[in-house]
Amino acid sequence: MNLQPLTQRFVLHFGEMGSRWGINRTVGQIYALLFVSAKPLNADEIAEALAFSRSNVSMGLKELASWNLVRLHHLPNDRREYFQAPEDVWAIFRTLAAERRKREIDPTLSMLRDALLEEPTAEEDVHAQARMKEMHDLIELGTSWLDEVQKMDSASLAQLMKMGSQVQKLIQVKDRVKQAFKSDKAS
Repeated sequence: MNLQPLTQRFVLHFGEMGSRWGINRTVGQIYALLFVSAKPLNADEIAEALAFSRSNVSMGLKELASWNLVRLHHLPNDRREYFQAPEDVWAIFRTLAAERRKREIDPTLSMLRDALLEEPTAEEDVHAQARMKEMHDLIELGTSWLDEVQKMDSASLAQLMKMGSQVQKLIQVKDRVKQAFKSDKAS
């Protein structure tokens, strides 16, 4: 790798983390390189920078494209395809959340919905179905929240994330106001 030390550390780390996130090391390194690159890169430039074969780079780019994590660019008077990661980190977050939902959450919800429609035939199934209902409701709540988050602009989303536990304080204030309103109404 002929990358600057800082970039090289980032690329290598992303490769290591890739396997923990469900992608292979090569794909993780390609994405990391595109993420920090100041300009779109073509497959040959990626292969050279990372010392990967051209075919590994092509397969990695196809994987990243299937996740909607790279954008294809064409330059004037150049027949090669250039690739770039989205600039907005919140757009990347939204894309990853949507893709993971499509690949992991939606099939689980579908299975749970089907299981909840079945009529239990044994006491063990009644217990199991009750636990599945709890899981279904939790996942539904989470996906509903994610749907709302996906609609937020990046600045609002960043502000929400920075609020952290302050959200709990807002809920407590809301509950106190609601309780006070009920008390006033009752008297």
